[in-house]
Amino acid sequence: MVSAGPSTAPGTAAPDRGAYAAVLLFPALVLAGGLLGFLAPGTTSGLAGWVNPLLGLVMFGMGLTLRPVDFALVARRPMPVLLGVAAQYVLMPLIAVLVVWVLRLPPELAAGVILVGCAPGGTASNVVSYLARGDVALSVAMTSISTLLAPVLTPLLTLWLAGQYLPLDGAAMAWSIVKIVLLPVVVGLAVRLLLPGVVRRTLPALPWVSVAAISLIVAIVVSRSADRIVEAGLLVLAAVALHNGLGLALGYLVGAVTHQPVAVRRTTAVEVGMQNSGLAAGLAAQYMNPLAALPGAVFSVWHNLSGAVFALLCRRADARRASRLPSR
Repeated sequence: MVSAGPSTAPGTAAPDRGAYAAVLLFPALVLAGGLLGFLAPGTTSGLAGWVNPLLGLVMFGMGLTLRPVDFALVARRPMPVLLGVAAQYVLMPLIAVLVVWVLRLPPELAAGVILVGCAPGGTASNVVSYLARGDVALSVAMTSISTLLAPVLTPLLTLWLAGQYLPLDGAAMAWSIVKIVLLPVVVGLAVRLLLPGVVRRTLPALPWVSVAAISLIVAIVVSRSADRIVEAGLLVLAAVALHNGLGLALGYLVGAVTHQPVAVRRTTAVEVGMQNSGLAAGLAAQYMNPLAALPGAVFSVWHNLSGAVFALLCRRADARRASRLPSR
C-alpha cells in the first residue's frame, strides 16, 4: 500500500517526483490487473478464494507502517482527527446514496457504490496528502482511526443504506472485516514494535507488495463480471467519478467551514474522497455479487488519478499565492 508520505519535507523535488510516480504508476498497475481479469476471466476467476488473504496482506502492510505516535495525535489534536473521520463516515455514504439516486443505478451497482462509500479511508491517501502539501501526520491518524472503526461502522452503514438493494449478512461482514482488516493491522503494528530494524529495511518494498495484491484483487473481481462490464462500464465510471469528486469537494468544504488551516482542509478532502476501495471490492464479491464489486475495482484506479490532479491543483494554488507576495 502507499502509506506514509516521504520523510523528506514537502517541497523537495526528488521525493515529490517519486511520490507522483508511485501515485500515477499504481493505478496503471491496477488497471493492468483489471484488463487481465477482463481478457482472461477463466484464468483469474479461479483465484476467488485468494481475495481475503490478499486484503489481509495489504492491511498487514498498513500495520507495519504505523507507530504509536500516529495514534498520539488523536490526544494532542482531537478536533481535526475526529472531524475528518466523522466526515468520512457521514459524507461518503450519503454521497453514495445521492449518486445512486441521480444515476438510477440498478440494485447490484447501487449496493456496490454504497459499500465503497461506507469503507474506511484509502491506503494511498497519505502520499496524496503529502503531494497536496497537506498535514501528513493528520492524514495517517485519520486513516488509522477510520480503519480501526471499520469493523463496526462499515457493516452497519452498509446494511442500513444498501440492504434495500441486496440481502446482506451484516454480522458476517463485520467478522470478515475483523479478520481481514483489524487483526492484520494490529499484528503489523506489533511486529513493528518487536522488530523495528527488520521492518525498517522492508518498508520500501511494502507499497509494491500491496499494489500487486490490490491489482490481483481487481483482476479477480473483474473476471467474475467480465460479461457485463461492457454494458455497465460507463455507468460505473460516472458513478465513481461523481462520488469521488463530491467527496473531495465536500471534504475540503468541511475543513473550510470549521476554520481549519489550509493544510488540514486539503488532508480532510483527501481522506474523505479516497476510500479503501480494494476492501469494498472484496467484501462486495463475497457478500453481494460480482457486479456489485465492480464500483470498488474502478474506484481503486480512479481515486489515485483524481488524487494526483487534486495535489497538482493545490501546488499551483500555492505557486500563485507565492507569486503575489511582495519580494524582499
